[in-house]
Amino acid sequence: MFKVKGYAATSSSTPLTPYSFERRDPKEHDVVIDIKYCGICHSDIHNARNEWAGTTYPIVPGHEIAGIVTAVGSKVTKHKVGDRVGVGCLVDSCRTCASCKEDLENFCENGYVGTYGGMERDGSGMTQGGYSNAIVVTEDFVLKIPESISLDKAAPLLCAGITLYSPLMHWKAGPGKKVGILGLGGLGHMGVKIAVALGADVTVLSHSDKKRDDAKLFGAHNFFNTKDPNVFAENAETFDLIINTVSSADLDMGAYFGLLKREGTLVNVGAPDKPLTVPVFPLIMKRRNFAGSLIGGIKETQEMLNFCAKHKITPEIEVIEPSRVNEAYERVLKSDVRYRFVMDMAKL
Repeated sequence: MFKVKGYAATSSSTPLTPYSFERRDPKEHDVVIDIKYCGICHSDIHNARNEWAGTTYPIVPGHEIAGIVTAVGSKVTKHKVGDRVGVGCLVDSCRTCASCKEDLENFCENGYVGTYGGMERDGSGMTQGGYSNAIVVTEDFVLKIPESISLDKAAPLLCAGITLYSPLMHWKAGPGKKVGILGLGGLGHMGVKIAVALGADVTVLSHSDKKRDDAKLFGAHNFFNTKDPNVFAENAETFDLIINTVSSADLDMGAYFGLLKREGTLVNVGAPDKPLTVPVFPLIMKRRNFAGSLIGGIKETQEMLNFCAKHKITPEIEVIEPSRVNEAYERVLKSDVRYRFVMDMAKL
């Protein structure tokens, strides 16, 4: 074991505080990573505050990790010391179920191991995440960061990037498809950039005009303010695909279903802490689909990184010192960041 330092939540109602803990020494297939940057995801807040229930304390959040390899186990073949690498939401899976064999470790039928708050497969303890200066991960779950993407901007791609890339690819966003991105935040702005690069006709659906200029800057072809009741009537049956990035249970889902073409699909990637109210008649009457999507497997995540490098896609970030993590949490809840916080772990 070796000692590391970081920031942890010790209860659901107290701020994150400095925290020292131990990582395992690298096993033969492990990679040791010096964490340079770690993004802040809304999921971190939900877990730190036990809003999804089941959090075990203390917990070190963080699953948008970018850094440099400092050591490798004796049988590691995929990475070497000095490599620029990333770790996303997964650090292990069973490797044997049908989903894992299809490179869909995110849907592991025996339960994937989350980067934080998960139980190690050998039962040795809970995983702790990237709000720390180092991490040890088995080589199969470590991703290569292309040279053209800076490490600070690579970090949010490991969650926000793949969370939007995966459904856009699965539902075949591209030329001839009309895609709506509901919410222009940390997730939504990545959805716009990726969907535009795929060749889709992209519209941002937002509850205010504050980000209209940003949407156009990111390449969106249209921007609809959903507070205008005429938007839903004038654009009924318009979209092939809508990706809902909003973590709110207060949306009028029936109104958004009405924006879909016959057989269109609305995909939820936002994760509210309360159930959504889902009316069935707007779905039934037009054979529309309501679906969900959860990040991607390791193969697809690497494809996403390579795609973003090829198309020069990076997130909009605000880099902060780790000591400001609690301030950042409050600002995330107020949508007061454009568009993703990234912590400089050298300042830990």
